[in-house]
Amino acid sequence: QVQLVESGGGLVQAGGSLRLSCAASGSIFSINAMGWYRQAPGKQRELVARCTSGSSTNYADSVKGRFTISRDNAKNTVYLQMNSLKPEDTAVYYCNADIQQPGTAWSQRYWGQGTQVTVSS
Repeated sequence: QVQLVESGGGLVQAGGSLRLSCAASGSIFSINAMGWYRQAPGKQRELVARCTSGSSTNYADSVKGRFTISRDNAKNTVYLQMNSLKPEDTAVYYCNADIQQPGTAWSQRYWGQGTQVTVSS
């Protein structure tokens, strides 16, 4: 079994910062890409940022220059540093990871349970 556990969400004023963390644990052989998505009320889940195993990154246009994704491969953890937060960043943030388990030849995508980020104006 594999688990992704997120932490770091909360309530912050506009212009503030938060750092989200997501740690993968369980039966893991390797982790390929890791990323963050978000879903606001009444909207579809959207990509926020993604980081490959080679540390190549991509971001949604709406967060470029404000958010930074990073990962610690030794800890199987991905982070999302969010600066200059705006009310429109309010959403449930989900991490995911493409994980290959021992004895398999493919990766499977796993999701965390989500963490609420609320930005007040």
